[in-house]
Amino acid sequence: MVTHIDTDFIIVGTGIAGLMSSLRAAEYGRVILVTNGELQASNSMLAQGGIAAVQGDDDHVLLHIQDTLQTGQGLSERDIVQMIVSMAPDVITQLRRLGVVFDGDATGHPHLGMEGAHSRQRILHIGGDQTGKGILKELTKHVQSHPNIEIYPHTYVYDLQISCGECTGIWAIHDDHHILHMNARAIVLATGGLGQLFSYTTNHSLALGDGYVLAQRAGATLRDMEFIQFHPTGFRSHRKTDKNVPLISEAVRGEGALLVDEHETPFMHRYHQHKDLAARDIVARAIYSEMQAGRDIFLDARNIPDFAQRFPTIFHTCMDSGINPQMQLMPVVPVAHYAMGGVQTDSYGHTSILRLFAIGEVASVGLHGANRLASNSLLEGLVMAERVISQMVALPPVPPSSTLSDSLLSSSELNNFMTHPSDHVLEKVQQTMWGHVGIVRDQEHLSFALKELSNELIKLPKVPDANRTVVTAAIYVTRAALWRKESRGAHFRSDFPFKSTLFEKHSTQVKETQHEPVARTANH
Repeated sequence: MVTHIDTDFIIVGTGIAGLMSSLRAAEYGRVILVTNGELQASNSMLAQGGIAAVQGDDDHVLLHIQDTLQTGQGLSERDIVQMIVSMAPDVITQLRRLGVVFDGDATGHPHLGMEGAHSRQRILHIGGDQTGKGILKELTKHVQSHPNIEIYPHTYVYDLQISCGECTGIWAIHDDHHILHMNARAIVLATGGLGQLFSYTTNHSLALGDGYVLAQRAGATLRDMEFIQFHPTGFRSHRKTDKNVPLISEAVRGEGALLVDEHETPFMHRYHQHKDLAARDIVARAIYSEMQAGRDIFLDARNIPDFAQRFPTIFHTCMDSGINPQMQLMPVVPVAHYAMGGVQTDSYGHTSILRLFAIGEVASVGLHGANRLASNSLLEGLVMAERVISQMVALPPVPPSSTLSDSLLSSSELNNFMTHPSDHVLEKVQQTMWGHVGIVRDQEHLSFALKELSNELIKLPKVPDANRTVVTAAIYVTRAALWRKESRGAHFRSDFPFKSTLFEKHSTQVKETQHEPVARTANH
């Protein structure tokens, strides 16, 4: 049975970008908000860090732009960086109007934190280390009470409806058995990242790369998929078997915590002049190198007064594992955290397919380049949620929905459809990616990974379910990493350990092709 629904706007994903764009779109028409899990199931909910926004008297937008470009290692788009960073103060004002309260003093002045690769204190937080949760709490209240927003939880989008070169709707499975066909004049992908493709990640269990595969299968261009950020400080608990690793926010190092080995000896001074506050790729590789040399790595935060009040989430996570961070060292390990690449868009979120937009982590708008500056991701999601609206509302309606589509599943396909990958397939992907497409890469390991993943894909039924999605998304990352024969930002190859001007360009992947690089200059 198929249910046909016509609406004005469809938003896929309920992180900060999805919720904010839904609220804005609802001012102009009917909105259907779709998520594969619960309403608040997203990476945004787990975001401990904050939002980078120029607020202090000693700071300037130009400094934030400079920090972002420097961290992006030549692949950030200067005009995009300038646009997003310049809109940060307005975004903060908008959040406050929605009821979001940032940490501050009694007079209302915000507490501004410092994080890696930032030249000034400009990070706003909520509840110390609960920024994502704090923002989503307020956005969710507005979304749930809005009469123009209809929410579809537990709804797996398996295909995009393409008609005459335009994306006019989606095909989805609701509650594992009911097919939905939805038409709209604009579809927004805000599906988040792909951290769950790796064995150890800070990401939510639904961060499986769905949006990348949906878009590419429909004909959209993917860009810079090789750039996966590994957060330096995942909490390494010997008591936990869950591969979802709790994050120890970069803000902890911003408050003075130091990375040390088992002898309590600091080591970051040997890797970078900014020591513990160097860019994430540098710190992650430094920890990786120390661990490869046989040393255990810890974060020493015993010098931070009122740690439990400043970082309540982290404090309770550590205490649950028998570690008091006010008295003991916290064991840490780098973990998969964020995808800098994604579905290529312009500054308004347009993809290469008419009526299809992408915002947030699933998109590659040009802000992050080869490495993301800390606390720029929530900012990007909020800014792009605002930017995309003017384009969506200007589109004319589409014709009523039709059942005539190759995307309609047969009864047998529906009965065997996986809306979440099987343990076997997901573990195969995770082990392959962690072992061969991780923090340090080379030709031999990448080639092996591509062969393993390609063989796994051949074994799967040709149905666009979650099993096929995770394998395909992993292939996108591996293929791009093989092509980039240099080290830049979060992509490090031991067989090509230096930057090359030959690769001062984006990688792109389009439907039915292996890999087509698009040249560009660093100062574009």
